[in-house]
Amino acid sequence: MITLALEREPAASGVRVTSNELIVELSDGRTLALPLAWYPRLSHAKPNERRYWRLLGNGYAIEWPDLDEHIGVDGLLAGRKSAESKKSLQRWLASRKTGKAP
Repeated sequence: MITLALEREPAASGVRVTSNELIVELSDGRTLALPLAWYPRLSHAKPNERRYWRLLGNGYAIEWPDLDEHIGVDGLLAGRKSAESKKSLQRWLASRKTGKAP
């Protein structure tokens, strides 16, 4: 019996963001809860910005257009944190204060 083979690619079907966690519901019934601190743009976002997300493709990734944040489901399952550099995050935070694109 082979248990390592995936019968289908994992896909997101729903998303919630709390003050501490990114919670992703998968189409196969599983739920992932990840520390919000792993995703600095989401962590710094306002609640209404966190609520405005959309699924890309058939749920292979989640996008927050207002935050320019994209997170792949495969990365969530692998436990990968955001790879954004501190310099990039600082530019993004500064652009939010001035209202100008980074």
